[in-house]
Amino acid sequence: MPTPTTPRRQFETLSDAAERTGLSIRTLRRRIAAGQLPAYRSGPRVLRVDPADVDRLMVLIPTA
Repeated sequence: MPTPTTPRRQFETLSDAAERTGLSIRTLRRRIAAGQLPAYRSGPRVLRVDPADVDRLMVLIPTA
């Protein structure tokens, strides 16, 4: 249980994460299967991801 000093973790659906980042749900599922994106299950069909974990997938490409 979060304490007053610990912020509550936020989660989002794969659909929300896909819409926010422009990635497809299929890509997010592949990253989860590959172990590159942690996912959290609550029940047999409910799958959620932490937005910060999804954001870490997006890597800045340096320009020359």
